[in-house]
Amino acid sequence: MKYLDEYRDRDAAQRCAEALRRRITRPWTIMEVCGGQTHAIVRFGLDALLPDSVSLVHGPGCPVCVTPLERIDQALALARRPEVILCSYGDMLRVPGSGGVDLRQVKAEGGDVRVLYSPLDALALAAAHPEREVVFFAVGFETTAPAHALLVEQARARGLTNVSLLVSHVLVPPAIEAILTAPANRVQGFLAAGHVCTIMGVDEYRPLAARYRVPIVVTGFEPLDILQGVLLCVRQLEEGRAEVETQYSRAVRDGGNQHARDLLTRVFETGPRSWRGLGPIPESGLRLRPERAEFDAERRFQLAPGGAEEPSECRAGDVLTGVLRPTECPAFGTRCTPETPLGAPMVSTEGACAAYYRYRRLETARPGGAR
Repeated sequence: MKYLDEYRDRDAAQRCAEALRRRITRPWTIMEVCGGQTHAIVRFGLDALLPDSVSLVHGPGCPVCVTPLERIDQALALARRPEVILCSYGDMLRVPGSGGVDLRQVKAEGGDVRVLYSPLDALALAAAHPEREVVFFAVGFETTAPAHALLVEQARARGLTNVSLLVSHVLVPPAIEAILTAPANRVQGFLAAGHVCTIMGVDEYRPLAARYRVPIVVTGFEPLDILQGVLLCVRQLEEGRAEVETQYSRAVRDGGNQHARDLLTRVFETGPRSWRGLGPIPESGLRLRPERAEFDAERRFQLAPGGAEEPSECRAGDVLTGVLRPTECPAFGTRCTPETPLGAPMVSTEGACAAYYRYRRLETARPGGAR
């Protein structure tokens, strides 16, 4: 395939769905671990093409959504400081912190909050404003981490001492393991995020597949990518296999991007991280190495760790772990909308709640998760 429309061909999608119907003999539950895949499933109605015996559930694949409330509160505190220029991606400005306050409100009150399309733009800001402190709110999975690592390395090379990162990076494999070890887990196979594996490769998924006897298929983001990923996963389940397969072979190599991985190793180390909806997960995050500690905003500004609690009305945790579909949350589309969100999944462009609100908010909720 060469062109985007080939990955959205209706006839090819129907053939793939028919191949699934011929293959499947019993019910299976598969989780996609990427918000981009979730949006494609909901937008194109891919779950409606699947046999009734295949259930798709949505995982914690949106980096904005899994950023914990305490980290949002730290960003809000930084944005209120007169010496700070707080920078981040656009989605983060609308994520509510404690009391429902978000970065847009702090900006309206006079805080210097700026949306950047590239973390490296923070270097130009730091150079142009030597009297200010430029802080980049660095969120994301392994996909965005190399750009943030590059920011640190270039700041060091240029001698910029007024730039730092508020790091909230999380790693996919520990989250998969947390889901698999949860008492209520019902997931039998995973569609892994292709862009993460473009950076990291697939080797770190192999121990998970072997230990928990679960297929993991590295999958792309277009309709035919996802349908083929489901087919490969179901084929393994039906055959009693539990392996790592790569559907997204046009972008993913087993070893990933070695240059990006070396950059991450120089700048970051793994450590514990709290996830919205999943809670603390050991060794599931990235933090700056001690030799890069001067670029750590948490340390530079002596930020309090925080202990904020999620609003009890928000069911984001159940949505992020595949327990509920967004439409099964009582607040969905009423108390919680993109204009007045209770939680991050309604805000982010990769959030499951945002996807259902945009494409399916009139749908009647059915028990048992997404089909």
